[in-house]
Amino acid sequence: MQGSKFKTISELSEGFYKEKGSKFLAFAFPCKTEEEIKEHIQRLRKEHYQAVHVCSAFRLGSDKKRYRASDDGEPSNSAGAPILGQIQSFDLTNILIAVVRYYGGVNLGVGGLINAYRTASKEALENATIIDQEDEALITLLYKYNEMPQVMSVLKNSTAKIIEQDFQLSCKLSIHVPVSELKIMEQIAELNLLLPEENHITIENHGIIQ
Repeated sequence: MQGSKFKTISELSEGFYKEKGSKFLAFAFPCKTEEEIKEHIQRLRKEHYQAVHVCSAFRLGSDKKRYRASDDGEPSNSAGAPILGQIQSFDLTNILIAVVRYYGGVNLGVGGLINAYRTASKEALENATIIDQEDEALITLLYKYNEMPQVMSVLKNSTAKIIEQDFQLSCKLSIHVPVSELKIMEQIAELNLLLPEENHITIENHGIIQ
C-alpha cells in the first residue's frame, strides 16, 4: 500500500489584522473531514455572532485535491481566495482557516480586503506549529481475549492510535496505523504461526483513510 507524506499544523493557531476600524481574526484548525470544518465554522459564527462575515478556505487529503474557498458575502474572490492562497503558499493540507471580520464602518475595497484576509491568514500560519504527517490506514483486529497480551506487545512498538475497542470474550480493536508502519500486520501474521488455528488473530485492512 502506497501512502504519502504531507505537512499540516498540530493545533489551533490565530492571527489578527486591523484596517480602518475593521478587525480580522484568523483561526487555523487542523482537520481531516468536511464535517469537522462545518463544526468549526458553526462554532465561530455562534461565538462571534456580531461579526459581519466568517470567510474561509480549506484543503484536505495528502493529494491536496479537495479544497474550497468561501467569500461569505464579501466581493467575489476578495476573501476565500487569498486565504486559500496562504494555505497553498505554506504547502499545507488537512487544514481550515476561517477569518472573522468585524466591520469598522469604512469600506476597504477589493484590494484592501484581499490584503486584510491574506495578512490575517498568514499571521495565523506563522504562529502555527507545522508538522510532517503521513497517510494512515484503518486496521481492525479480531481476536480472543487470551491473545490480548501478544496483540498489545506488537502495537506498543508502533505509533498506531486506537480508535475503537470492544474487549469481551471475543475482542475487536480498530486502529489507525501510519502506512510506513504496516509491517505490524506481518508481525501479527507471524504471531498466528505460533497460535492454534482456532486462536488466530483476524486482520482486516480497510485501506487508507480518506
